[in-house]
Amino acid sequence: MSALMTRDFIENILGVKATAAFSSITGVSIDTRTLEQGNLFVALSGEQQDGHAFVETAFSKGAAAALVLKKNLTSLSAYGPLIPVDDCLSALVNLGVAARARLSSRARVIAITGSVGKTGTKEALRLVLSKQGNTHASVASYNNHFGVPLTLARMSEAIDYGIFEIGMNHAGEIEPLTRQVRPHVALITTVEAVHIENFPNVEAIADEKSALFLGLEDGGTAIINRDNPHYERMWTQASRSRAGRVLSFGENPFADIRLAGLKSDAEGSDIIAEINGVALSYRLGSPGKHLALNSLGVLAACLAVGADIEAAAHALADVKPPQGRGSRLSWGAGDRRITLIDESYNANPTSMRAAFALLAQTKIGERGRRIAIIGDMLELGRDAEAMHAGLAASIEDYNIDRVYACGPLMHALFDALPKTKQGGWFEHSRLLAASLSDAIHAGDAVMIKGSNGSRMREVVDALKNRFDKDKV
Repeated sequence: MSALMTRDFIENILGVKATAAFSSITGVSIDTRTLEQGNLFVALSGEQQDGHAFVETAFSKGAAAALVLKKNLTSLSAYGPLIPVDDCLSALVNLGVAARARLSSRARVIAITGSVGKTGTKEALRLVLSKQGNTHASVASYNNHFGVPLTLARMSEAIDYGIFEIGMNHAGEIEPLTRQVRPHVALITTVEAVHIENFPNVEAIADEKSALFLGLEDGGTAIINRDNPHYERMWTQASRSRAGRVLSFGENPFADIRLAGLKSDAEGSDIIAEINGVALSYRLGSPGKHLALNSLGVLAACLAVGADIEAAAHALADVKPPQGRGSRLSWGAGDRRITLIDESYNANPTSMRAAFALLAQTKIGERGRRIAIIGDMLELGRDAEAMHAGLAASIEDYNIDRVYACGPLMHALFDALPKTKQGGWFEHSRLLAASLSDAIHAGDAVMIKGSNGSRMREVVDALKNRFDKDKV
């Protein structure tokens, strides 16, 4: 594997000397479970664990060197070359900033945020741009105060495209991250009442998301969802930044990249987009109107970085939803087929309604039912119960046959449902998982969704284990 950083580079950036010589590093890791031969191990300290406890393991797995606190030098010196610093996270940030600074002038960097859809949009961009050049992107949802600098530090100076996901839970988190990334393109997928318990209102969330534009390179491009009710607010923030232009996407007739036609099925969507008035038809390999709209944002970003738009559009046929974000499993065939839609990664009212829409268009057997298995949506603030109960209307609109729910907040929704749709309510996901053995029948389509904290992945795993064993 080619070198990512030399020892001299690291020592010069951090202004320190390693305790011993080491070969150039091939990557950067903060987790010994995924560390590879030749990596630099960064011993970050968190609320749950201290990375210094894993330095010995890192070297046993082939780490070239470890970035550690100066105070730990004596206890760790026997394991391998150490790079002593006052603060490991600050050192990682400095390495990331240096990696960004050494990119060639031809490289183009894209930053993505949004209340919903940022990871899927990032992955779609990764797929389409990797077919046109050397592309580097965030792993999974590495979008916070350590994930962003880690992604930067892992970036080769030879890339053509860099794609960064930037997230937030509180005010003031996005600006320092976007200033590290220094994007040429800043894309906001949408703004919704997500993490609302940490903000006075949704307008404050729109302002925090708009902080993404503060890191834009001079003359860069801001991309905004034209359908969002906070579009004008975000446009104003973009116009005050260093953006040279603002592009919009959506169904709005004034959008620069407009959704002009959409036909969805269980496997994907056939889309007609109008880009500055010119029609472009393509297939998106994931179903759902919300994903079709996000694909317009992908094309807007490709347009902004000068990529081949037609090639990018055709590549979207290969987009598949990742685990926990709409991926599908099935067992059996014909009328006996059981379909499981795994939306267990996270949830908020907007994404929950989109998941109901996906379930509604999923084919079922002659006697099959559409079943929603849902857990609490978290961080919704004082109106959380009302937001949960408000989902009852969508369940009616999309003709969901049966609902199984878990968590104290979902009790509000469960009580709001007609008796004919109430499958059962459970306090915890593990209790729900244990009670579903006889609830799912041949021909059913099942959608599972909830916030991370509601642990709906346990339900997915339980059903998968059952159906893999039974071979329906």
